[in-house]
Amino acid sequence: LSVFIDFGLSSVLIRESAKFKEKANDYLNNIISIKILLSIIIFLAAVIIINLLNKPAITVIMVYLAGLVMIFDSFTLSFSAILRAWQNLKYESINIAISQIIIVIAGVSAVLLKLPLYFLILALLGGSIFQCCYTFTILKIKLKFKIKPRFNRPILKILLKIALPFALAGIFTRVYSYVDQVLLSILIGDQSLGWYSVAYKITYALQFIPAAFAAAIFPALSYYHLCEKEKLRQIFEKSMHFLIIFSLPIAFGTASLADKIIIFLYTREYEPSILTLQVFIFAVIAIFLSYPVGSILNACDKQAINTLNLGLTMVLNIILNIILIPKYQHLGAAIAALASLSFMFIVNLAWVPKIIKLNYKFFAAKIAKALTASIIMAIIIIYLKETVHFIFLIILGALLYSGIMYLIKGFTKEDIKYSWQAVFKKAKNAPRPETPITN
Repeated sequence: LSVFIDFGLSSVLIRESAKFKEKANDYLNNIISIKILLSIIIFLAAVIIINLLNKPAITVIMVYLAGLVMIFDSFTLSFSAILRAWQNLKYESINIAISQIIIVIAGVSAVLLKLPLYFLILALLGGSIFQCCYTFTILKIKLKFKIKPRFNRPILKILLKIALPFALAGIFTRVYSYVDQVLLSILIGDQSLGWYSVAYKITYALQFIPAAFAAAIFPALSYYHLCEKEKLRQIFEKSMHFLIIFSLPIAFGTASLADKIIIFLYTREYEPSILTLQVFIFAVIAIFLSYPVGSILNACDKQAINTLNLGLTMVLNIILNIILIPKYQHLGAAIAALASLSFMFIVNLAWVPKIIKLNYKFFAAKIAKALTASIIMAIIIIYLKETVHFIFLIILGALLYSGIMYLIKGFTKEDIKYSWQAVFKKAKNAPRPETPITN
């Protein structure tokens, strides 16, 4: 339901505010107005549905509280969008850290005091309220924003039109993220679903790395799209480079140690998950690299293309799951996920040359070096894994990979320095040939 409250407006707010900071306050006020309306509609819908289902009173209370959490989080997302547009992640980091402390303290206290279950949701609500109030205060004090709901029909009409592909993208992503588990449960059963869920959780455990990276570069990509295509290309290439460096060793290393990891974390009862993980983990490469590719499409007014490709990915994923799950069970779901995520990356990447000129030799060289280092690392890990504990092998593998990459110049100190500046240095002092959304 949170997708329907935000409706992709936060992504639009980041992009347009990064381009035209002088209009950001006006954009925010209009988005707040529509979010208030959407929040009321969605919350009332949740209230009506849960009461029609005749659920226990405690369940009804928890749904009410979860609805409030969803609403506060949605407004926090919009306030944080302004900070991201300003490329100021410091306050958002502080906000998240403090809110997590509040949630942990409140949640642990509720457990120790043996309070009713809904007090755990109250802990989440407390964290959400703090986040919303904190970001609101930062905008008022630090950025001098005058925050009040405003209905400017021409602006809202344009914002909603731009936001529609982002909203659909959110829905498509939710569907293809969970449809495999639903189909697996229906077609095979919960045991197979459990084996698949283990591989799924491990594969997506490090998704925060590309997600954080994409959040950092999105405002800069949006800004440089207007005025400095060369800077746009450099940021994209460096982002892809470093996510290649991260994703390949994660895939090869995890595949090499899949049996040890599964047995250590989940016991031998989950041995059927081993092959599933060895297949699924290679989707990490497509997952990581899809973030900067999707970001540059969204930043450069190609969000409709990105959404179309996400929709095609969703359809492909459903078809492959229906075909493969009856025959291969949880392994079939993993194959379907790997194929559909790879498809999404490829079809989105095909549009990038229409925005910037890609240096194919650069990418080929970087992939070849990362692949070489990853394969060597994997071979050594496989050779040693029966005699050395896998935790030490993870450390050894990371050191081996880093050492090999440095020796073959897979990355340099200059690469690290440049990427840091390209991603985190604020975009400024450049002409803007386009005009902002106005009334």
